[in-house]
Amino acid sequence: MATQSNTQRVFNFSAGPAVLPMSVLEQAQAELICLPGAGASVLEISHRGAAFIEIMNSAVARLRDLLGISDEFEVLLLQGGSRLQFSMTAINLAPGAAAPPDYVITGTWGKKALEEAQKVCAPRVVWDGKPHNYSEAPDWSSLELNPQAAYAYITSNETIQGVQLPTDLDSPAPLVCDSSSDFLSRPVPMDKYGLLYACAQKNAGPAGVTVVIIRKDLMGRAPSDTPGYLDYRNHAEAESMYNTPPTFAIYLLDLVCKWLQQDVGGLANIERQNIDKANQVYTVIDESDGFYQGHAEKSCRSMMNATFRMANEQLDKQFIAEAREQGLDGLKGHRSVGGVRVSMYNAMPLEGISTLCQFMRDFMNRNG
Repeated sequence: MATQSNTQRVFNFSAGPAVLPMSVLEQAQAELICLPGAGASVLEISHRGAAFIEIMNSAVARLRDLLGISDEFEVLLLQGGSRLQFSMTAINLAPGAAAPPDYVITGTWGKKALEEAQKVCAPRVVWDGKPHNYSEAPDWSSLELNPQAAYAYITSNETIQGVQLPTDLDSPAPLVCDSSSDFLSRPVPMDKYGLLYACAQKNAGPAGVTVVIIRKDLMGRAPSDTPGYLDYRNHAEAESMYNTPPTFAIYLLDLVCKWLQQDVGGLANIERQNIDKANQVYTVIDESDGFYQGHAEKSCRSMMNATFRMANEQLDKQFIAEAREQGLDGLKGHRSVGGVRVSMYNAMPLEGISTLCQFMRDFMNRNG
């Protein structure tokens, strides 16, 4: 069986929660019983004590450093995942605007965000990839975005369909981005964004914490009768402690950011690694003479999630089962589209990708 260490770990291609850096897991294991200087586990210490406040401040500082986040933005560490942000963005940014928000729908998660926004306001759909089964991305320069819109909403990477947008997108209205599945995988020009959020469980840590990066001038629009937790202002004023924060998830977020800074050398380096990993997988698909049928168009294929299928569902199931026997786990496609999904997040080692690619070639030779 292919393993990552002598502890019989598999190569975990799960779409999220996803693989974490081994050094992060080892440090968390070593410190779990007693966090250095705290006299107790990070699971036990007070969120208002000095030890945890230091962790919280460190995580925010590392995020600012990695992404080049200026003081024009607040960095919030919240709960509720992306689904809560689908609502919070509309609740906080839509009121009082001259025009409703614009939505660009490139996959399942963008569609779900739109459905939540429709409960709050009347968003305008500028582009929707549904007619092409969400296999394409729009020509951004041809979109007619409204400069008066409350905001323009995008999903930078659709995990289910494997469609990814570039980062350097210009918008006349504040650009709001669900970056959950490619967060910290590449540099991002934050000055082009009004709000960017990401749940951590793809590239930034475990499930439980959601990073929200919001331009300060965009806060304060929520109606006065907005429930307290749903108003970004309350979280900013309370320094992400409006309620008890997810302490262990934030601790791991800090360790992952430290790994990106010190072990990887920043987001430009991790982007190069991610491009290399994705290219290896897509090369096998492209050279398979149709045995592996990719879902997304080549121009917008994700470097985080490669999606494909074979000639029939039975072959897909056989591929997934045999891969699992070889220590390649988490490859089943989302239930809504089927097939195979290869999630290649930051912490997936090159060895895992090369092992998978060899398996793909062997499987094709045996079944093609």
